[in-house]
Amino acid sequence: MSAHGLAQAQRKMTDGGVHPTAVDVFTRFYGLLESGETGVIPESGVTPLTDVPHLDDLDVDDAAAREALAVTAVVKLNGGLGTSMGMDRAKSLLRVRDDATFLDVIAGQVLAAREATGARLPLVLMNSFRTRDDTLAALAGYPDLLVDGLPLDFVQNREPKLRADDLTPVEWPADPDLEWCPPGHGDLYTALHASGVLDALLDAGFRYATVSNSDNLGASPDARIAGWFAQSGAPFAAEVARRTPADRKGGHLVVRTSDGRIVLRESAQTPAQDADAAGDIDRHRYFNTNNLWLDLRALRAELDRTGGVLDLPLIRNEKTVDPSDKTSTKVVQIESAMGAAIEVFDGSVVLEVDRSRFLPVKTTNDLLVLRSDVYRLEPDHRLAAQVEAPFVDLDDDHFKTIAAFDARVPATPSLAGATSLRVRGDWTFGTGVVVTGDAVLDDPRAPAQVPDGAHVGPDGIA
Repeated sequence: MSAHGLAQAQRKMTDGGVHPTAVDVFTRFYGLLESGETGVIPESGVTPLTDVPHLDDLDVDDAAAREALAVTAVVKLNGGLGTSMGMDRAKSLLRVRDDATFLDVIAGQVLAAREATGARLPLVLMNSFRTRDDTLAALAGYPDLLVDGLPLDFVQNREPKLRADDLTPVEWPADPDLEWCPPGHGDLYTALHASGVLDALLDAGFRYATVSNSDNLGASPDARIAGWFAQSGAPFAAEVARRTPADRKGGHLVVRTSDGRIVLRESAQTPAQDADAAGDIDRHRYFNTNNLWLDLRALRAELDRTGGVLDLPLIRNEKTVDPSDKTSTKVVQIESAMGAAIEVFDGSVVLEVDRSRFLPVKTTNDLLVLRSDVYRLEPDHRLAAQVEAPFVDLDDDHFKTIAAFDARVPATPSLAGATSLRVRGDWTFGTGVVVTGDAVLDDPRAPAQVPDGAHVGPDGIA
């Protein structure tokens, strides 16, 4: 039955124009899925990661740093639609600072780094089939981004969602687009290779790539890290940061006891019985920021050796074919994580960075903080924290989607004096609102208003 399912999936991908290498990668993962592989990494098979160098302690010669950055490309993962926030286009087109979008800030960071260092620093996005057109249209306003005839993007592959009951490709005539899914950001390596962009970068004289998510504006180009990575001689590096209570459920790096390799363990790969141990931030101190550094020569050599199919671990992701309809057909999505490639390359290294290089926006809670006066946008387009970021918890019933959030927060309140903000009920913020301390807004009744110029604190509106 599963062999029949694989043949159907391969045919669907071929008919859909998916690159043969991506089909090969899917075939490998399908075999793992069929065999019962789940990608689970039990606590009994790992030990904590220790002795990680910190960015602040690096001793990198300025000339060596500039030399390394001169042969570095900037790759941003840009396939996300922001569906968890009710979006249906590229999440990077979301306004984050005044009228500037993620893409505007990213373009500004790259152009400023070029001016400051003289590096060519090409920007290359990994788009999905759903984000490409809008993204390229937005980047048309930055003609200076083009470098050496290199493309501004390449497209992430796609694969069929599989029925959970028999592993055949799901059919969903109501919206055939929902029959497809991205293969996770581990597809980065396949897509780089299959698109020809990896060869194009190497042919243009680029040796390294710094890779990060487009919704993480903290991961700006950094010459010192580039110099450290070049001096290390490592094929692969991951930036990690110290876990806080807010990071208990995120992916973290551990050491596999069977071979001593550093491996990435995502939440979906943690057995339920090991959840407490995995969430122990004193035991497992480092989480994966998803900011990676690649030696492009080493990557091409490994891809050539394996025929483009890296030996990444499987992530089995169970969902419904229509994410908005929990009664729709149950499906399995085959995924992989790009950070998991740390176990593929001999000699991979890690570097601890502080939270300034990890500013992801996954919810409107994150967006409110990023838009606020907690951060200042520097002339080089880096985001500098003015104070420690407060914890924000907005009512999902009224603030979860961007449309609902923007309607209720037309003017961003001041959060620089806040340690936390908890909102329950349907509140709309006026202009000039100042939030201080452990602030609470709680009104389960009809829609309520925070007046212009109001102060919000532990006792509500003052």
